[in-house]
Amino acid sequence: MMAYSREERLSEEIKKITSKIIRDELRDPRIAPITSVTEVDVTRDLRFATLFISVLGSEEDKKGTIEALNHAKGLLRKEVGKRISSHYTPEIVIKMDESIEHGVKMHQKINEVREKEEARNAKNSSKEEEASGDSHDS
Repeated sequence: MMAYSREERLSEEIKKITSKIIRDELRDPRIAPITSVTEVDVTRDLRFATLFISVLGSEEDKKGTIEALNHAKGLLRKEVGKRISSHYTPEIVIKMDESIEHGVKMHQKINEVREKEEARNAKNSSKEEEASGDSHDS
């Protein structure tokens, strides 16, 4: 079994804490209903914790959510400090995580290409059947 580093343990703990705070405690109407902390990266010196945020919604929802969370960074840091046992509470940095959205777009593009390929194959197949049918008639 692999041992986890202090940064990894702290990252997971901060992810749990901040997710709960965002979901249950922050009352800012700018925060989109479906907002997730997808990942937390803590620097080696434990001074900074970058929260990667995923928002399901429009560009306006995303912008508002990031603004609200940046406004609440002090509260998030204070609450993290109360709930973890660490000599130093890391500064919170908020970043948008576009990876889920990027994955969905890539999936859609793959499906489009697959559908075009299947349509092309079906069209070619029917042409081959017509051609072979014509040669048998002679």
